[in-house]
Formats: sequence, structure tokens, C-alpha cells
Amino acid sequence: MRKGIAVVVLGTALMLPLACGVEEASGEAPAAAPAEVAQAAAVPAEQAPAEAPGLDGAQLYMQRTCIACHGADAKTTILPEYPKLAGQNADYAFQQMKDIKSGARSNGNTAAMKGVMHLVTEPEMRRLADYIASLTP
Repeated sequence: MRKGIAVVVLGTALMLPLACGVEEASGEAPAAAPAEVAQAAAVPAEQAPAEAPGLDGAQLYMQRTCIACHGADAKTTILPEYPKLAGQNADYAFQQMKDIKSGARSNGNTAAMKGVMHLVTEPEMRRLADYIASLTP
């Protein structure tokens, strides 16, 4: 049996491998690669959810799908080349999220992030950045 996690992004179920230890039934199609996940998760900006002002950083981390690639603890990523976020400087993390969303940063694995950054508003990015900075690396 393969391990994976089902992530629902705006009504579309995606299977991501080796995250959170949820097992997928054997014989099913292999999980999508991260770039395919980013493409499948991409939704036009006009369909993006409204800001969630009542959610704290931990809740946003789960709801905005950060957990799917960066892990529940923000340091156990689904691929070794994905950054471990726990303990990252808040201002640096905030700027990286803004740059990826705007397209100012488009190197490395930013294609996977670009596919989901439309889900996150700037005030939510700040709360996410503060949350991951508060985690133990």
C-alpha cells in the first residue's frame, strides 16, 4: 500500500504521496507529481476564496494547503528539495510568499507554490509567516 494524503482544494480531491501517513488503497493510479498538483490546484483569481480574517496562522497553514507539501510540522516535506519552514524568519517568509505570488520570484520550485498562492491574501501571508516563525526548527 502507498502512503499519501487526500487534499481537497476548492472541491477537487488531490492525492499527495507520503504526507501525514494516510494510506491509499493499492491498485489505484499513482499520486500526482507536485507540479501536476500545482496545476490541478490552480483556480482563476476570481474564484479564489475570500480572506479568512478569523483564522490564525496554524489554521491557515492547514486550510491554504501548506501542510500538503511542507508537512504538518512544517519540517517534514513531501520532497527533500522543498524547504523546511519551521523557524524561518517571519519577514523573509512573508517576502518570499509575496514574491512568488506576484511572479517576482520564479526559480526553483516556485511553480508548485504559484499554483496555490492565489488562495492566500497578503494579510493571511503575514499570519502564516508569523506562525511558521514561531515553530521549533
